[in-house]
Amino acid sequence: MLFALGILALCASGLNEANAATIKNMRIGQQVSSVRIVFDADEKFDYQVFLLSDPKRLVVDALGANIKKNLQTGKNGIVSSTRVGDLNKTDKRVVFDLQKPVLIKQAFMLPPSQNNAWRFVVDLVVASERDFKSKVGLKYALTNKGKSSETKVASSSKSTSSLFKSSDKAAKPKSRQKIIVLDPGHGGKDPGAIGAYGKTYEKNITLAMGKELKTLLEKKGYKVYLTRSTDIFIPLRQRVRIAQKYKADLFMSIHADSAVNRNAKGLSVYTLSEKASDKEAAALAERENKVDIIGGVDFSENSKEINDILISLSQTDCRNKSSKFAGYMVGEMKKSIKLVSDTHRFAGFAVLKAPDIPSALLEMGYLSNKQEEAQLKQSSYRKKLATSATTAIDKYFNDPEIAALY
Repeated sequence: MLFALGILALCASGLNEANAATIKNMRIGQQVSSVRIVFDADEKFDYQVFLLSDPKRLVVDALGANIKKNLQTGKNGIVSSTRVGDLNKTDKRVVFDLQKPVLIKQAFMLPPSQNNAWRFVVDLVVASERDFKSKVGLKYALTNKGKSSETKVASSSKSTSSLFKSSDKAAKPKSRQKIIVLDPGHGGKDPGAIGAYGKTYEKNITLAMGKELKTLLEKKGYKVYLTRSTDIFIPLRQRVRIAQKYKADLFMSIHADSAVNRNAKGLSVYTLSEKASDKEAAALAERENKVDIIGGVDFSENSKEINDILISLSQTDCRNKSSKFAGYMVGEMKKSIKLVSDTHRFAGFAVLKAPDIPSALLEMGYLSNKQEEAQLKQSSYRKKLATSATTAIDKYFNDPEIAALY
């Protein structure tokens, strides 16, 4: 009899183990003043999430869940490292060491979709030391069990967070259409580079390319805007403001190069240099009116400490995302066309200085080179470039770190 009971106990234990959710992966995506932590799991699980101080930590208790691997933090400006341990025999605890004071904006489960299994999401927002300390402890935990209550979240603007009764009733953000702003360089009184052989105007080539790329991207489901759709002149800074107006997820400026050496040829991709980015960040930090310089966030009511943190995070975040996008561009372009050496380059172009939008500048080739001037005039060649750019953009938005943001 005792033997039979022992067998039943072992079977029940094995059944519980089999039914437990397994967390297979973790991703961290950074936005301007926040990070989104996403756990990928094969089943939904119960959870509680709370903050601890001295040192600053975020604690995620995955109740009735297994974690089969080390969870890598990745590069971001808020979470420095991650540790996984046993809370008890059936539950796991994940501890995140924090570089900045934060508040938990929300925590929720997302059910399986076409390309994903279950996902558990935690959103953190940068906060002041005072606000962080006011929400430390288990009594402020977000959980899918217990009574529903509200916790105020202080960020650069008003926002709230709730303790949910169940994961099914949690607010679930809908995946939205990605917004891309394409910037055909030059225009109007500014012809840009002029072809050394066919007298081709850069402004005409960039506009044609912009329209062709827009068509391909829209077929892929993106929302695409052009900074100009006709032969008009637009100041550089205004091009950036257009991208901010449309709340772009990605900005790409389109150009063609020129050189004294007529043998120079090849495509290149530029992103903002760290030196230029840091200089821009310093200038932004010193402005008296800091309203709307980052994604519509009102800086006017924040302390200098919080403003400096937000600007620094935004600049670092944009540089990292821009470089990631440039990497995908180079990887796709090199499959079919000639590239310059050191294809991914860095400069202080004004159109790349949006502090809140990942940006890159594409130099399609040299109009001073007879062969490339002739190629850039051909719609078929521009379509080849546009096809490669579209594939690169798809890969960028499907990158796990970027996809975690949407």
